[in-house]
Amino acid sequence: MKKFFTLIILSFAAAFAYAQTNVGFGIKAGLSSSGIKGDASSSLSNLLDYTKGMVTTKNRTGYFAGAYANIPVSKNIQVEPGIYYTQKGYEMDGELNIKGLSFLGANAKAQLQSQYLDMPLLLKVSLDGLQLFAGPQFSYLLNSKLHTTAGALGINFVNSYVDATSQFNKWDASVTAGIGYNITKQINISASYDYGLSKIDANKSLSAYNRGFKAGVAISF
Repeated sequence: MKKFFTLIILSFAAAFAYAQTNVGFGIKAGLSSSGIKGDASSSLSNLLDYTKGMVTTKNRTGYFAGAYANIPVSKNIQVEPGIYYTQKGYEMDGELNIKGLSFLGANAKAQLQSQYLDMPLLLKVSLDGLQLFAGPQFSYLLNSKLHTTAGALGINFVNSYVDATSQFNKWDASVTAGIGYNITKQINISASYDYGLSKIDANKSLSAYNRGFKAGVAISF
């Protein structure tokens, strides 16, 4: 895996050397829908217990925002490095026993709220306004919190935040790919999917990976 990413980075570095001088810059922001695939529930085993009842998981909806550079390699090919603040995580509903609390909630909810810096390095192909892009992405975990709530009859008996940063690796590696379209010369819309390749739990003993969608609007300068 390390050799694979090294080869990609070296290839992009060579492209930079031959790139034209008219480098463009821009900003991008939009919505993210992220989840943890694999042993999602077990990744928080030090903070939550699970009963034998039903526990369901779903993606967490958040947002991302950041900036990028657009480096032309040829008429239809560009290299685009970027850096984005991205909200990730996932949600759990069901019978959760919150450690340190005696309350057992049949309708408890727990949301993992993770904040990352995503740093993609994309190869883009442009065809009459339509764009296809793909490349590696490295992510750095800023912090992660577990927000738990539980209650009945509209009353919250539990509403707490627990620092979960130590449960996860600081660095994550993934492959991202997507499609975009230039509405004007300065405005672009895009959608992409991030496929995590690195185990995110701190001990790397669980098969838990970040996965998610992004949809956003970019403005070029």
